[in-house]
Amino acid sequence: MQYCSTRGGVHGWDFRDVLFSGFAPDGGMFMPEKVPVLSPDTVRGWGGRSYPELVVEVASLFIPKQLIPRPDLEVLVTEALSGFSLPEVVRVARLKDGLCVLELFHGETLAFKDLAMTCTVRFLEYFLQKENRRATVVVGTSGDTGGSAIQSAKGLSGLDVLVVFPQGRITPVQEKHMTTCLEDNVHVFAADGSSDDIDQPLRRLFADQELVTTHGVMSLNSVNWSRVMIQLAHFIYAYLELSGAGRSQAGAALPELEVVVPTGGAGNIAAGFIVKRMGVPLKLVAMVNSNDVVHRAVTTGDFSMAANVTQTLAPAIDIQDPYNMERVFWLLLDGDGASVKNMMEEFQNSHKYSLPENHRKLLSQVLSTGTVTDDGILETMRRCWDENQYVLCPHSAVAVWQHYHCPPGPGVNRCYIATASPAKFQAAVQRAGLTFDLPEAVQALDKLPTRYQILERGPDWCRDWEQILREKIQAVSDSRKNRGIQL
Repeated sequence: MQYCSTRGGVHGWDFRDVLFSGFAPDGGMFMPEKVPVLSPDTVRGWGGRSYPELVVEVASLFIPKQLIPRPDLEVLVTEALSGFSLPEVVRVARLKDGLCVLELFHGETLAFKDLAMTCTVRFLEYFLQKENRRATVVVGTSGDTGGSAIQSAKGLSGLDVLVVFPQGRITPVQEKHMTTCLEDNVHVFAADGSSDDIDQPLRRLFADQELVTTHGVMSLNSVNWSRVMIQLAHFIYAYLELSGAGRSQAGAALPELEVVVPTGGAGNIAAGFIVKRMGVPLKLVAMVNSNDVVHRAVTTGDFSMAANVTQTLAPAIDIQDPYNMERVFWLLLDGDGASVKNMMEEFQNSHKYSLPENHRKLLSQVLSTGTVTDDGILETMRRCWDENQYVLCPHSAVAVWQHYHCPPGPGVNRCYIATASPAKFQAAVQRAGLTFDLPEAVQALDKLPTRYQILERGPDWCRDWEQILREKIQAVSDSRKNRGIQL
């Protein structure tokens, strides 16, 4: 298994190099050169396997055993997922009228990011220990990714973690999962701007190959292929649990499962599309909030950012730059890196791109979309409670809105992705007129000291933030060298 860039300038990289790279040197995103295809009987044969077992099966398709032998891979995945509050790690909540919610939020930071992040950090540590090296992880977050990266990597000898979050645009629990971590290898910055603003200086840092190489800089956003790779497993888990594939005859075609996904940066949707390309018959629905660029791209071909990011009750998907759509476009155009490069560079330079109608039609054939207002989020949360005594987080409500407004027809199997616990979004739960008993670990966050640095918004804020982060990376690197640690 080798990897290439979605923009066509890089080929033949292995998993270890991709794991440590984030963006490709040509500005694109890494993808496997060939997506493996599963036979229907292989898919059926995975029925009954636990979620961790499926993670191992999926990862083994993309990580050659020469890099991580199967026994080592099994240990890494088991250890990564051992800290979840459910022994089974994920579960399906089967509610009234066929409402099936896939709960992915039972990790330490109560968000689905914990699933892929814990595994990815274990892979990193595995290679760093073998090579006696360290790395610096730089993460911009719209809410959940930063906390998950910090909690997965805190205290590890091989990693320093720099996280930048949009101050005032995330919930107190999301913020405290980051700012209360005082370990020496964790460095937190609060930026006066949106998550899309944060992406701008980070892209400039990662484009500086000398900086990346000299200081061992890498990303743990869903830019990182390993994050997307692990997310393939929960789509396959949902499929095996809910499609009825296990009841189909050997040699027969597999039944379809519709999966409704709350969508921001589009990493989850990209993972679902890869699973579809692997031969698992999924029908994908991307549900967005008022930041509706993905919806507009599918329905009208308008792949353009709005003038500003709208703050909503679902802040983790308050994103106008759904960067993982680059992976979707690459798959859709059968690996045409030149076309993807032209498309994405125009989008990044002008923040606008109009999909050719033939491309829009291709996209609409593999992805349906919908958009949900804050009022729709609250209405969905209330109705789900009234009918099931089940509290949704606002992001999960963006998906479940579809159940009440576009219910599945007879014989249709459908799953809704629940990406976070309502415990992280208390204000939204209260606005819906609901109550939720907070876990003790969340209550304890209020009593912990905090540490972070503010990135102020001046006239040249992008360059200022880039320089501050660059200096922090340099300081971390110098500190390592003073301790005689190899980069």
